[in-house]
Amino acid sequence: QEHYGGLNGLTITWIGDGNNVLHSIMMSAAKLGMHVRIATPKGFEPDLRITKITERYSEEYGTKLLLTTDPLEAADGANVLVTDTWISMGQEEEKKERLKAFQGYQITMQTAKSAASNWTFLHCLPRKPEEVDDEVFYSPRSLVFQEAENRKWTI
Repeated sequence: QEHYGGLNGLTITWIGDGNNVLHSIMMSAAKLGMHVRIATPKGFEPDLRITKITERYSEEYGTKLLLTTDPLEAADGANVLVTDTWISMGQEEEKKERLKAFQGYQITMQTAKSAASNWTFLHCLPRKPEEVDDEVFYSPRSLVFQEAENRKWTI
């Protein structure tokens, strides 16, 4: 909102694991008038209960929800590209298989080519290079440090 002046009508795209951070975005985006596009590998989708609630919110608030396994499809037209860790606390033993499953899900400038011309990038940190490359992470499109500062105030 701080960057775009408002959220209504924006498209937020999540590329990565169907985790708690995604669930929070799903539960709030439609209420804020945002379209949600999600790309996760098979087997790493968001919780079905959260998806069903999000579908109801999308209907109620007139927004669109897309779930896919194709990161480029999800990024198409996105104003905001978002990812998070692929290996959360307690999943360290799954690292090798998770990294294999998430091949092709790294956010890069190639991913952003299909995004909207005003795209930005978010990540709640800490970030690992396999999730987003340096070119995107350190680009002027990256709002991760402003995001971190804003998060500090909510804590």
